[in-house]
Amino acid sequence: MSAAALPVTAPAGEVKARKAPYRVMPGFNLSLGFTIFYLTLIVLIPLSAIFLKTFTMTWDGFWAAVTSERVVASYKLTFGASFIGALFNVFFGGIVAWVLVRYKFPGKRIVDALVDLPFALPTAVAGISLTALLAGNGWIGQLLEPHGIKLAFTPAGIVIALIFIGLPFVVRTVQPVLEDTEKELEEAATSLGATRFQTFTKVIFPSIAPALLTGFAMAFARAIGEYGSVIFIAGNMPMISEITPLIIIGKLEQYDYAGATAVALVMLVISFVLLLVINGLQAWQRRRAGG
Repeated sequence: MSAAALPVTAPAGEVKARKAPYRVMPGFNLSLGFTIFYLTLIVLIPLSAIFLKTFTMTWDGFWAAVTSERVVASYKLTFGASFIGALFNVFFGGIVAWVLVRYKFPGKRIVDALVDLPFALPTAVAGISLTALLAGNGWIGQLLEPHGIKLAFTPAGIVIALIFIGLPFVVRTVQPVLEDTEKELEEAATSLGATRFQTFTKVIFPSIAPALLTGFAMAFARAIGEYGSVIFIAGNMPMISEITPLIIIGKLEQYDYAGATAVALVMLVISFVLLLVINGLQAWQRRRAGG
């Protein structure tokens, strides 16, 4: 064997120091400590105040506050309208994102900017505008009410307001995923004889499903706590169009802080459980797509 073929070894006693990888941020311990501190300061401490104030009530008082007929009716309206609004946004927001990504047309930049309008528009202004449009003397309401269709001051008006404020969450979540989707996969499916429906269900939808679930979760969570845009169009009629945030505000105005935090605690727990389920579905969808 020639000398050139022999392996080259370092001299005995010589240790080569490995170069540590360069990191822009500080070390893991410091970064994790700052993260926990920041989340505790901004999220956990305010939320813990809800639990601490609620614990000042007796169990009977707490149960009476959170299960009264009026409060239960507001739960049904708030979560039901938020769920319906999020479903609408998943469907129509997905279409809007598809059009903005896959097509070129005059005024595309304007349409793209309009999607973010609910982010920039104050919620109270949105509520007043929707009420002015959908009321009996509004541009749209005066055309619908003669046919028995009433939107303002009804649960239907609440759903419309929640659709308005939740649309950008779905569009902005799905849009970058569609932009990164490889069109070659769609072309390959078409060349193999797949129909448009098969291409969408087998190629496109699995890749955007996690983004759709994320957009749904964000729109749903945003809608649950919405107050400004809903308060004007809801009508605020007890047992009919009264949302839970309005009940909380009413209890605070009556200096019933414990009762307000009790209702807020129920909303917090239900919202957390629902979001946890949705996040679990997202993780399952990612593992399924990866497999």
